[in-house]
Amino acid sequence: MKEFTYTIKDEQGIHARPAGLLVKLAAGFQSNITIGKDGKDMDAKRIFGVMGLGAKKGAEVVIKADGPDEDAAIESLQKFMEENL
Repeated sequence: MKEFTYTIKDEQGIHARPAGLLVKLAAGFQSNITIGKDGKDMDAKRIFGVMGLGAKKGAEVVIKADGPDEDAAIESLQKFMEENL
């Protein structure tokens, strides 16, 4: 299992557009991918899970990947977060 922690920098937090892009990116990997905040983990391949976190600016989220392509998944998702959130 691989993971990284990211602090949301976007003024609007994780809102609909980046959440949709994040879900689409995560869905392209075989690994199980979760996104969590305050001890609550959600499936990063489901839009309602990602939006349900209610991650606002300044919130710390933890993204975890577990599976055959976890290294590539974490690398791609970390880059996405830094560029979009």
